[in-house]
Amino acid sequence: MADYHALWESLGMDLGTHDQLCAALPPLFEETFLNQTDRPEGMDYFNMVIAEVHGLRIQELADHKARGGLVVGSFCVYVPEEIVSALGGVLVGLCAGSQFWVPAGEKVLPRSLCPLIKAGLGAKLSRTCPYFQSVDLVVGENTCDGKKKAWEILGQHVPMHVMDLPNRKSPAGFALWREEIRRLTEELERRTGRTLTYENLLEATRRVDDKRRALQKLHGTRKNDPAPLSGTDALVTTQIAFYDDVPRYTAMTIQLAEECLARIAQGKGAFPVGTKRVLLTGTPVVVPNWKLHHLIETSGAVVVGEENCTGSRYYESTTDLSGVRDLPSLLDALAHRYLDGIHCACFSPNEERFDDVVRLARETGAQGVVDATLSFCTTYQVEGENLRRRLAQEGIPLLSLETDYTPGDEGQLRTRIEAFLENLG
Repeated sequence: MADYHALWESLGMDLGTHDQLCAALPPLFEETFLNQTDRPEGMDYFNMVIAEVHGLRIQELADHKARGGLVVGSFCVYVPEEIVSALGGVLVGLCAGSQFWVPAGEKVLPRSLCPLIKAGLGAKLSRTCPYFQSVDLVVGENTCDGKKKAWEILGQHVPMHVMDLPNRKSPAGFALWREEIRRLTEELERRTGRTLTYENLLEATRRVDDKRRALQKLHGTRKNDPAPLSGTDALVTTQIAFYDDVPRYTAMTIQLAEECLARIAQGKGAFPVGTKRVLLTGTPVVVPNWKLHHLIETSGAVVVGEENCTGSRYYESTTDLSGVRDLPSLLDALAHRYLDGIHCACFSPNEERFDDVVRLARETGAQGVVDATLSFCTTYQVEGENLRRRLAQEGIPLLSLETDYTPGDEGQLRTRIEAFLENLG
């Protein structure tokens, strides 16, 4: 990575502490990614993006702001990227995936709280996430009680807009969510001085859906045996989708997907034919949290899919434009895409998620499912019992794991993963 210290200083970052973070990332990336063999050449672009994760993209955001553009940060797939983009803004996912930020978060939050929330607040409070330092607005969402209360604290340090989500997918729930989209639109119009129109929203919707279709094409290649790329590489491509330039990312993802299709035609894979296949489900897996994929894929299996918010929930559904004719109907279609197509554990009941896990396990040829939850993520942990029941009915083996961002549990996790894989048919 080039020297961006002047840029980081202009953002008010704690340069000394941030340098420690920058020094820790390259060895972790090398161990997890670069030590893999016979990777697709198209992964070189994604390697570069991670190498420049706090550099080149931050400079692009600074240039966007200098041209009068808005930068919006989020933690969740429920924040409508299309509306931000239509009003000339850029939506970026915020730092929340490393133990590095947890201690700062624990200064204002209880220790017995999800590490993603603690890391998110810690990244801002420690002034070591240049994305946090670049945003003009953070859009939070009430997908759990921990986030709901944490936003009150975060709002004391950065401009916040919070979106409510309903507890049930129902006509009343849709009405609530549609109103939240209206509120977000008004907030963004006020901040940008622009007006949302049918034309600019339709263009942005098509642009974002092109990105999702590129990911669908790439992840569809993982159904092959042998899988043309590792689950670890597939994971990082999706993680990068949350903050990279959309048209560039779309083009590079399509290029990688085409290479994977060529590898399938040549019989080339990231693992030998017949390698045991695992589907991952559970809580989001945020950069640079690559622990479980790495453990699974160095224990004799390949991860062939992710049913989570940094996996299929992010890209599987696109906006149905068939009945769209004006701005209100387009906003309705967009609201349905987010509410109907994403099955978060914040909803009760949530049988649609179990349907997705079973469907993806069948489609990808997974022989077992790993349900991985972050410590103290009570919504997913409680929902795990109903997932276990459903998979037992379907005859699909399940391994439930709880972890956080610390490396201390890797030995125990590997032992459990290896035992699970031994019992897979």
